[in-house]
Amino acid sequence: MSLATATRPKPPPKWPYTAAGLALICVVLAAGWSLEDAKWERLPQFPGAIWQYAAQMIDGVLTWPGAHPDGQADPDLTYGDWWLQALKLMGESVALAWIGTCVGALVSFPLAFLAASNTAPWFVRMPVRTFFNAIRAVPEILLAVIVMLPLFGLNPMAGAMAIGIHSIGSLGKLTLESIEAIDPGPVEAVVAAGATWWQRIRTAVIPQLLPETVAFWLYRFEVNIRASAILGVVSAGGIGALLNRVLRGREWEWGGIMLVVIIFVTILVDQLSAALRHRILHGAEATAVAA
Repeated sequence: MSLATATRPKPPPKWPYTAAGLALICVVLAAGWSLEDAKWERLPQFPGAIWQYAAQMIDGVLTWPGAHPDGQADPDLTYGDWWLQALKLMGESVALAWIGTCVGALVSFPLAFLAASNTAPWFVRMPVRTFFNAIRAVPEILLAVIVMLPLFGLNPMAGAMAIGIHSIGSLGKLTLESIEAIDPGPVEAVVAAGATWWQRIRTAVIPQLLPETVAFWLYRFEVNIRASAILGVVSAGGIGALLNRVLRGREWEWGGIMLVVIIFVTILVDQLSAALRHRILHGAEATAVAA
């Protein structure tokens, strides 16, 4: 049979995929409709409520935010005091995130070598991996409330240590996966030369691992900034103290200032860490070209 007279094969039917998609949509809608506490009749009011809260926040950013729910202004705080206090507490949140990231990096990095399949035997790596999983399963706020606040009291150190312990699990998992993904060629070369276990780790594993691991640390620092903003709600330091005040007193003008400060600092840290990660992974020349 020539190519000119050959018939094109019949394409597979598409209706099973369409039916499966429609069935999935029906399941999602049914699950949402079955929520007992949901008041779907209020859904049309949602855009108006969002605009109302947004208007109050914008008013707090552009004008005088020192008004309580009864309409009386706070005589002890000026407009600049609100911004300075928000910036101070946000700086405290960044400091908590930095300390927690350093604690997580310093502890997780050596432990990761005891958890990777190509650097440790199974009877060593299984307990270490279980340790990483157990820490990662507990949220930072529970670590702060159950362990750190009774130990350190109502001060920022409790939040920093809660972030640090949780970071051990996350950074440990990322680091051990990077160790298992390294190129085995350099490792085999140093083993053939008679290197010990430590010499193999120092000369063949760490040089391959370090750039990507530092990038993980910087990314975790960004994540920890957002976590530190929440820990202040339980008096563990940071700008979360303002969040607690906004939620309790419904002072949305305060919320506007707090939101602007959080967004500004988060974007600034994200840009700086992204540039540093690019420099570490790709070198100075690639960074100059990208700029």
